[in-house]
Amino acid sequence: MKKIFTLTAFLTILAANAQFTSGNVTLGSTGMVVKLETNATTATITLTGNSNSYLGIGFGSAGMDNGSDGFIYNSQSNLDYTFAGVGSNPVADVTQHWTVSSNTVASGIRTIVATRTLAGGTEDYTIANAAGNISISYARGTGLSLANHGTSRGYSTLVMKASLSTEDFDQQKIKVYPNPVTDLLHFGENGTIKKVSFYDTTGRMIKTTLTEGKSSIDVSTLAKGTYVVEYELTDGSISYDKIVKK
Repeated sequence: MKKIFTLTAFLTILAANAQFTSGNVTLGSTGMVVKLETNATTATITLTGNSNSYLGIGFGSAGMDNGSDGFIYNSQSNLDYTFAGVGSNPVADVTQHWTVSSNTVASGIRTIVATRTLAGGTEDYTIANAAGNISISYARGTGLSLANHGTSRGYSTLVMKASLSTEDFDQQKIKVYPNPVTDLLHFGENGTIKKVSFYDTTGRMIKTTLTEGKSSIDVSTLAKGTYVVEYELTDGSISYDKIVKK
């Protein structure tokens, strides 16, 4: 008896393994670049900039207003800060929730990678593992010690979008490529697929196409995003996969 994996079950697994990323975001003329990535439990920040400067990110639309949350690489070992208002140095949180996983310097550019839980601590900005916009402020110092940043500051928005997990699902029976895909999605098992249906991550069907005898399908009209793909095979069984449309 053939095992049929239901769409509901696949969507449940997909939600549990969802990952999101802002991609690399250039921060004005400071020479800084930030990327935020999330999964079901963890946020990872990658921040690059001048190796002789402190590099700061503030989470939320309030900028450096008193009580706002900040991530600041500087001459101290602390990374987790609470802003004390414009004109005042931020204060290191009593409990540090960011953990450095990498800190490298090449050609005068520092790249620091740190992680924390999505919720962090009571003073921290809660980062959602979801698509959406996160307002940030940023600043680069003239040195590694915390001091007034002058004009090397600004505001930006991190646009979090779904990213493809490399995790394999046991129920996947069909090999497709490329993934992510821009226009043509090719099938690795020509002649076995009868119909292909595309669902968004809420379970709403977006597109369905008869494909028997075909080796590829045009997906250029699909909006950018993550889709669950349902393959109905000629033997009557059903397989599910996840693709990202660029």
